Amino acid sequence: MRAKLFSAAALCAAVAVSVSGCAGNEGSQPQAGDTRFVAGDGKITMFDAASRKAAPAVEGETLDGGRATLAAHRGKVVVLNFWASWCAPCRAEAPVLKDIAAKTKGSGVEFLGIDFKDRKADALAFERGQQTGYPSIFDQPGKIALSFQGTVPPAAIPSTLIIDRQGRIAARALGAVKYSDLLATVTKLSDESQ
Repeated sequence: MRAKLFSAAALCAAVAVSVSGCAGNEGSQPQAGDTRFVAGDGKITMFDAASRKAAPAVEGETLDGGRATLAAHRGKVVVLNFWASWCAPCRAEAPVLKDIAAKTKGSGVEFLGIDFKDRKADALAFERGQQTGYPSIFDQPGKIALSFQGTVPPAAIPSTLIIDRQGRIAARALGAVKYSDLLATVTKLSDESQ
């Protein structure tokens, strides 16, 4: 009986990790009972325009070998999504991000992925399979995520930040975002005057 209870508890812990959020250790998937993650419900928190803080510099080599920077998108709304190929909620939200990126591109919205705590081969396979339509910076050690400390916990993935046209952090979601919430927020920020 005790073994069955232990097995049930371990299974519940594994499900909670995969549903709530993820955190890795040098590119490997967390094991059952791993609590090094920050759970999120995917709800988007908007920041009042007067209290928005400037986003730190974001730059790095993309998975396909190019370079990407946040500064290159100044004057546009930018959706930054922190993800990893082994993260179940990241995989679940990928089609949402892909669709909204395609739908909003013509209105001055850009998407940029930040792949961290991942193996490059796994990340490339994920990106090829999803065909996101936007680049992802490969940030295995998580340095970019650390630069957002105070806004996004470094172990919270998936996480999404929306940067306004002035380069300020305008909104944040911890956990997998919901389609209607992300589309509404991106549309609202895109409609803000420059």
